[in-house]
Amino acid sequence: MTQKRVFRRKIYDRMLQWKQSKDGSTALLLKGARRVGKSTIVEEFARKEYKSYILIDFSDAPQSILEAVDNIAARDNFFMQIQFVYGVKLYERKSVIIFDEVQLCPKARQAIKHLVKDHRYDYIETGSLLSIRKNTQQILIPSEETRLTMYPMDYEEFRWALDDNATTDLLREAFLQRRPLGDVAVRKLLRDFRLYMLVGGMPQAVSTYLDTLNLADVDAVKREILELYIDDFLKIDPSGKVSKMFSSIPAQLSKNASRFQSSSVLGRSEKSLDGLLRDLEDSLTVNFSHHADNPSVGLPLHTDYSQYKMYMADTGLFVTLAFWDKSVTENIIYQKLLSDKLPADLGYVYENVVAQMLRASGNELFYHTWRSATSNHNYEVDFLLSRGAKLWPLEVKSSSYATHKSLDEFCKKFSERIDQRYLVYTKDFRQDDNTTLLPVFMIPFL
Repeated sequence: MTQKRVFRRKIYDRMLQWKQSKDGSTALLLKGARRVGKSTIVEEFARKEYKSYILIDFSDAPQSILEAVDNIAARDNFFMQIQFVYGVKLYERKSVIIFDEVQLCPKARQAIKHLVKDHRYDYIETGSLLSIRKNTQQILIPSEETRLTMYPMDYEEFRWALDDNATTDLLREAFLQRRPLGDVAVRKLLRDFRLYMLVGGMPQAVSTYLDTLNLADVDAVKREILELYIDDFLKIDPSGKVSKMFSSIPAQLSKNASRFQSSSVLGRSEKSLDGLLRDLEDSLTVNFSHHADNPSVGLPLHTDYSQYKMYMADTGLFVTLAFWDKSVTENIIYQKLLSDKLPADLGYVYENVVAQMLRASGNELFYHTWRSATSNHNYEVDFLLSRGAKLWPLEVKSSSYATHKSLDEFCKKFSERIDQRYLVYTKDFRQDDNTTLLPVFMIPFL
């Protein structure tokens, strides 16, 4: 049996910071979408950072463990039982107990308050999708939790998985020095980046690529993950509205509309989508970008939450979902992306990956649209970043096309609020008057 790969993930350092700074005064709750790698990284962390650990997987826990949880107030008995059942000795302040898929056992999560106060051991919880909220409505949510969110592998983590530990550091240095890379280097770097767009950052898909180097096999894995997500959505929303909205993301972005048009997906205007949107957001399978009505440094203060765009949290899954009705052998986007022949009408793939990279770097997503005062033309700035007391607007192009009319008009309209401005595209780093033309793979350095 092939040993499961354990990829290097940045969240490991944040988990280590929690362990060192909190010293058992809180439990760690690691949230994330299904198949994003939570259980794997948590077990790796426990193995390396503690003398011993017990992992209780509530999706497959024996009845005796569930009964022990029901009587968890008798903590000495609970600790004794789990040590016997799992055959692991626990050491005070040197061991960790992991509640994996904790949303399936709400009583275990409620008990965290008292377990943390007991202070004999550390505790890590993992939870998938929005059921971590749905399944805790009738319990007291512990305040003694440090919460971290895990996303799909970012581009640097993807390069690490491919045993490349140099590229990101070299790119960061070039970005800081505002130094062009040269056409030959850019062509290679873009081909490498397009591979990331196709494979994506779900560990199972990356592992399959490393095993087979076959994108058809990778696509099959991504389809399994997408089917799992859709099944999960149907469980929490039998009406199918959430799954329909999720599945329609590529089609909605391809329209190049100024907002996600829910009425075209659900067949009629919904009076209130708040619950459905909350479910999608909690699932961590999508990234929302909201319209900033009056773009300024305090972007959330001037946001229209009823006007939004939705992106897939993983662009590899996005590519597969965009061509769900075709087999991978018919999926021309794989060949076109790798050969840099992606047609202009598929440029929304680049917009999705920019959204993914910005989100992975800790940015909330905002955009701005407006109608020209002299014509019927609509302008749009794809992303707005708040930096210091100023804004950084971004316009995304899917090719070497370097005009930036919307960006220019936005900077005229809000000139006093603008610091740096970027056109994100697929050519080398260069300066065009006040606009920086940025290769798409340099987004993480903004």
